Amino acid sequence: MNDFIPPAKPIIGDEERAAVDRVLRSGMLAQGPEVKAFEEEFSTTFDLGRACVAVNSGTSGLHLGLLASGVRAGDEVIVPSFTFAATCNSVALTGATPVFADIDADDFCLSPEAVEAAITERTVGIMPVHLYGHPAKMDRILAIADKHGLQVFEDAAQAHGASLDGTPVGAFGSFAMFSLYPTKNMTSGEGGMVSAANDEVERTLRLLRNQGMERQYHNELVGFNARMTDIHAAIGREQLKKVGAWTQQRQQNAAFLSANLEGVTPPPVAEGAVHVYHQYTIRVAEDRDGFAAALKEQYNVGSGMFYPVPNHQLRPFQVDVDLPQTAKAAAECLSLPVHPSLSQGDLERIVEAVNALAKAGA
Repeated sequence: MNDFIPPAKPIIGDEERAAVDRVLRSGMLAQGPEVKAFEEEFSTTFDLGRACVAVNSGTSGLHLGLLASGVRAGDEVIVPSFTFAATCNSVALTGATPVFADIDADDFCLSPEAVEAAITERTVGIMPVHLYGHPAKMDRILAIADKHGLQVFEDAAQAHGASLDGTPVGAFGSFAMFSLYPTKNMTSGEGGMVSAANDEVERTLRLLRNQGMERQYHNELVGFNARMTDIHAAIGREQLKKVGAWTQQRQQNAAFLSANLEGVTPPPVAEGAVHVYHQYTIRVAEDRDGFAAALKEQYNVGSGMFYPVPNHQLRPFQVDVDLPQTAKAAAECLSLPVHPSLSQGDLERIVEAVNALAKAGA
C-alpha cells in the first residue's frame, strides 16, 4: 500500500534546530531577546501595523486579550459554536458568558445577521473566528460593532497571512490571537501571538503574562505566568522566514484540489479574501464519517473532522439554541490534506480517492 498521507505535518528543519541550540548555549532560556525579536518580526512579516505580544499558548492569548480589553464577569461575548473550544473557554475564563451565534454556509465563519440577533444589553464584544484560514466578514461585523458600541476580538488561530480587501487578519479588532501550535501554518513548538490595537491593551497584555509586573517585584495587578520562552521564540523566528512560501504552496495545493475534485463541495473563497488554507474543508452530504474511514482504509489518505461537536453542546456550555448552519457543518465537514509537504503524487491520490468514493456514494 502507498505511504500514509497525514492530514497535517509540522515542518522543522535544521535552521530551527540550530536556533534552539543557539539559545541553549546562551543560557538565556526564559522570556528574553529572542521573544522581543520574534514579536517585532511577526508584526512586520504579516504587515499588522501594530505591536505584538508573545505568550505561551493561543488559549492564553485569547484569555489575556479579553482581560486586557476589559471583559469581566457578567459580560457577554458573541462567539461561533463551530470552532475549537478554546474560543468559548477563553470567554468563560474571564467570568463572562459566551453567547453562541450561527455561522454562514459559505465561509464557516460567524454570520453577521446571527451576531446582530444575539446582542443583548450585556453584550460587550464579538469574537469572530477566521476558521480554516478564511477571513470572517469583518467589514459587516465591524459595522455592527460600531452601531452597538461593541468591541471586536479576532480569533486568528488558523489564519496567519489571511486578509480581507487588503487588510490583514489581526489588524481589525481590539486584539487578535494567532496560535503557534505545531499543526498551525507556522509554529514555535507551542505558543501564541497577540496583536494589540493600542498601547493600553499592549501594556496590559505584557503585565498579565508576567505576574502583573513590568519591573520585577513591582506587581501592578494580579497576573499569570503566560510567558513564551526564548527557545520557542527562536523556533518561531525561523518559521517566519518560511511561512510565506509555505502559504503559497498551500494555496497551490488547494487550487489543484478545487480544480479536480468531483462530487463534493470544495471550500469557496469570498471576493476580496485571501485564504491561507490551514485546512482544506469540503462538505460530504451523506455519511461523512464513513467517507473519512474509507479514505484511510482504501487509499491511506488521512483527514480531519473539525468540529463534529459544536461548542454549545459541550458539557460546560450546554445551551438550547437553534444553529442550523452549525449543525449542518458539524455533520458534513471533512478536512483533506493541503499542507506544503504534499507531493504531486499525493495530491493526485487524494483526488483519485475522493472522486472514486464520491462516485460510489461511500
